[in-house]
Amino acid sequence: MVKVSVIVPAYNSEATVKATIQSILAQTFRDFELLIIDDGSTDGTAQIAQSIEDDRIRVLSYTNGGLATARNRGIDAAQGELLSFIDADDLWTPDKLQDQIEALEDNPEAAVAYSWTDYIDENDKFLYPGGRGQYEGDIYAALFQQNFIESGSNLMVRASALEQVGQFEAEAIAVTEDWDLWLRLAMHYPFALVPKAQILYRVLPQSMSSNFQRQERDTLKVMRDALARSPQRLQPHYRASLSHLYRYLTFRTLSVGRTRRQYLSGLRFYGLALFYEPQLLVKRTKLMGITFCKTLLGLMLSPSVLKLART
Repeated sequence: MVKVSVIVPAYNSEATVKATIQSILAQTFRDFELLIIDDGSTDGTAQIAQSIEDDRIRVLSYTNGGLATARNRGIDAAQGELLSFIDADDLWTPDKLQDQIEALEDNPEAAVAYSWTDYIDENDKFLYPGGRGQYEGDIYAALFQQNFIESGSNLMVRASALEQVGQFEAEAIAVTEDWDLWLRLAMHYPFALVPKAQILYRVLPQSMSSNFQRQERDTLKVMRDALARSPQRLQPHYRASLSHLYRYLTFRTLSVGRTRRQYLSGLRFYGLALFYEPQLLVKRTKLMGITFCKTLLGLMLSPSVLKLART
C-alpha cells in the first residue's frame, strides 16, 4: 500500500492540468500514487495526463458526473492510507505533502491536516493571500462560522476517517460539497495545521461569473444540515456563520458585478450581513460604509442601467 493517494478531478482542463501534475510530481515526498479522474472531458485533458511518463500516475476516465462525483470515484480507486485532493487548475508548493504528513504524525489523534492558501492568476502570478487562521484541534465551531480551509485542493485526510463520515455529497449540493465534508470530519476528529501557504489557488476569468443564488442556497443547506447534526455545539455560532456568508457574497458580487440584477443581489446580501451581525457597523464602520457606497454606485452605473438611459 502506498502512503498517500493524490486525487485530481479534471474536466476540460487541458490548459492547466499539466502544470498541476508537475507541481505534484515535484513534491519532496515521493511515496504516493496520482489518480487523474477524467470527468468526461471533451478536450485533451486525458491525453495530456497520459503523456506524462511516471509510474505513479493512473488516468481513470468516466462519463461526466460533476466535481463531487469525480472526487468520490478517486476515493473509491485510492489505495493510500492518506488521501489528498487537488483540482486540475491549482498548484502545490513542493513541501506540501511532506509537511502535512509530519503534522499528522505529530498529532496522531488528528484525522486531517491543512495548510494556508494563496491566490494566483492564469499565468501563475500572485494575486493576494488567503486567510492565516491559527485553528487547530477541535475546529468544529470555527469552521462552521467560516470555511477557512478555502478550497478543495487543501486537505490531507486519513482514509479511515472517510470510511466513518462518508464521501462528498454529490446530489443535493453543487458548489459547497467540500465544506460539507470538512464539517462532517471536524465533528468527529481534530485537525492539524501546517502554518504555511502551500496551496496556490488559481483564479480564472471564467470563474468570475459565479451563480451567487446557487452558492447562497447550497451554503445554507450545508449550514442547516450541520446544525441538525449537532445543534448544541453549533447553534451559538449560527448567526455569525450567516453573517460571514452574506459578507462574502456581498464582496464577491462587488468583484464581478456587471448587471443591475447582480448589484441588487449584492445590496440584499449586504443587508442580511448587517441583520445577522449589526455590530459590523461599529466594528468595521469604514469598510461597511465603502461597501455600501460601491454597491449603490454599481447599481446606478451598471451597464444595463446605462443602456436604458441611452435609449
